[in-house]
Amino acid sequence: MFSVFLLAATVLTQPVTAEEDSIRTEQLEEVVVTSNSAHQRIQNVQTGAEVLQLEDLKTAPQLFGENDIMRSIQLLPGVKSESDASSGFQVRGGTSAQNQVLFDNAPVYNVGHMGGMFSAFNDDALAAATLYKGLLPAQYGGASSAVLDITGKTGNRNGLHGGATIGLLAAKATLEGPIIKDKVSFLVSARRTYMDMFLKLSDDFKDNSLYFYDVNAKVDWTINARNQLFLTFFTGYDKTAVENMVDVRWGNLTTSLKWLHHFNSYSNSQTTLLYSGYNTDNGVDFLGMNLWYKGHIRQSSLRQDFHIGLGEHHLKAGFQTSLLNVKSAEWEIVSKYDKEERRAWENAVWLNGTFNFTPKLTGSLGLRLNTFSPLGGSYYYDIDDNGNISWYYNYRDDEIVKTHVVLEPRASLSYKLSEVASVKLGYARTSQNIHALRNQSTSTPFDRYAISSNIIKPEIADQISGGFYMMTPAQEYDFSLEAYYRHISNVIDYRDGKSFSSEIEIERLVLPGKGKSYGLEFCAHKNTGKLTGWLAYTLSWSKTQIDGINGGKWYNANNDRRHDINIVAMYELNKRWSFNAAWVFNSGQAFTAPSGKYQLIDNWIYYYAERNGYRAPDYHRLDVSASWTKKGKKTTRQWVFGIYNLYNRYNPYLINFEDSENGARTRAVQYSLFGIVPSVAFNIKF
Repeated sequence: MFSVFLLAATVLTQPVTAEEDSIRTEQLEEVVVTSNSAHQRIQNVQTGAEVLQLEDLKTAPQLFGENDIMRSIQLLPGVKSESDASSGFQVRGGTSAQNQVLFDNAPVYNVGHMGGMFSAFNDDALAAATLYKGLLPAQYGGASSAVLDITGKTGNRNGLHGGATIGLLAAKATLEGPIIKDKVSFLVSARRTYMDMFLKLSDDFKDNSLYFYDVNAKVDWTINARNQLFLTFFTGYDKTAVENMVDVRWGNLTTSLKWLHHFNSYSNSQTTLLYSGYNTDNGVDFLGMNLWYKGHIRQSSLRQDFHIGLGEHHLKAGFQTSLLNVKSAEWEIVSKYDKEERRAWENAVWLNGTFNFTPKLTGSLGLRLNTFSPLGGSYYYDIDDNGNISWYYNYRDDEIVKTHVVLEPRASLSYKLSEVASVKLGYARTSQNIHALRNQSTSTPFDRYAISSNIIKPEIADQISGGFYMMTPAQEYDFSLEAYYRHISNVIDYRDGKSFSSEIEIERLVLPGKGKSYGLEFCAHKNTGKLTGWLAYTLSWSKTQIDGINGGKWYNANNDRRHDINIVAMYELNKRWSFNAAWVFNSGQAFTAPSGKYQLIDNWIYYYAERNGYRAPDYHRLDVSASWTKKGKKTTRQWVFGIYNLYNRYNPYLINFEDSENGARTRAVQYSLFGIVPSVAFNIKF
């Protein structure tokens, strides 16, 4: 892989007043990642929050040589990957569909390319990120599990710079610089795979397609000392097509326009207009079944934030109003055509304060009020106990069908035991009105989405978390131990015997119930010396109970895993050589297997006695990399060598059940994605 990068720091070249300097400093938060030192981890009032150091996360070895923020955060305590090579992540017993990923305030609903092997986010376009593991400040909503808040990078204001990367599978390029020096800047970054070009060289595969692309763009305009505009654009598209068998396409599109206004050195407002769209367009022709499927999520929002500084105390208040359009499914099976599409109006208002009660006690207290109103224009109905429609309702366009109101209190307290130790306690109620329905534990373009309706209620999660945090006096080491308990109501799952394409009406497929998850998270950091890194261990349980499923008994959720271990090490041998390694271990994930089968005429019918009553084999792998760097007066050259899955472990990705020719015997067959994958990269910076 050949890479060319030119990096530059933002420099103030003209004298500024004290007020302007304060304004410029806050502006730089858009592009500068704040250090996440041991001291900050101890002092941060928000329990369950991870302020991500993107530069450190990039040092972790990555699949195909790509720096991938989504896969890097899977190395943190309390965070689990969905599966091998998946960009989706699960937090404290929640699924990836219960997370919200924000890119410059706009939600992104599918965070992976090529089924998750690549992240949807190009690391060259990212500036900062914070992960909230369920204990959210009141300004965040729309997720019952976690929020990942990503800030896009702004362009350099002083000169034109750029970079490019060419690899075996993908290429990317970045260009940034001033449009008006010290006034208006831009950044454009684009990436594309070219595996489809190699397919066209083969007569057997020339009619197949396998590619993705994404584009990031951002414009930053400083109007004057008090006003600044940010315009962000992001789009990504995937296509996987096998001739006469499958054609799978999906894409994301987000844009946001933010006006930042400073009232004074301590208070400001942010007004944001945003749009987010996620689309799927899939076709399957296999074993005589012809299925064409479409779906989408579209959201348009106006968001207003106020930040008020009151000496040592800070208040954040605001509101957001959104219009949503969700197509659960539009499909054509053989000669049957049908679709279900619904709209809704969602509103939220919030107030959150950070207070220094005493020199040792700090608190973050907040309240969020969320209302969600499904709108008419499409059919609504009642469902009987057998999943059949018993009554239809035909509301007028824009008529409110029902309004769900959820009051969400949030609180985090931090008590400083000493200069090197603290304890924290937090509680948060969160809600979610966009629900995902999937046949497996991983996200795919075939997932179906539904919004809260007259039947489906908002998912509501209540989480309490507490922890102990300490560091050594010189901050060489720091340690944390957190415990959490999370209860969620109105979680949905498939009825017994139902699947993705059983019905067009999604309420006929599902039953509501409740879930719970609890666990312990331990993390130890080594921050100084030639050898740095961290060890993260998570012990957790995740269970679901739904009347009508599994005999009404509690059962393991399909993302239930008992143990997760992540060990990350970075060793700097000298000025030229550095080495990195990451070892990952996960307990086997819960899944449903047939307990028996019987023959009906010429067909074998599986019998399932228990939902998610079996375990997949354990997952583990070791990734390593080495880099050689030589710095010159004007250029820096670097070679990076990496190996994904060093000892060639074939980990479970999918477990299927196959019958013998006469059907008398059934065996479980494990499918894996990757064995050992080497990579090499060459970078030059000037």
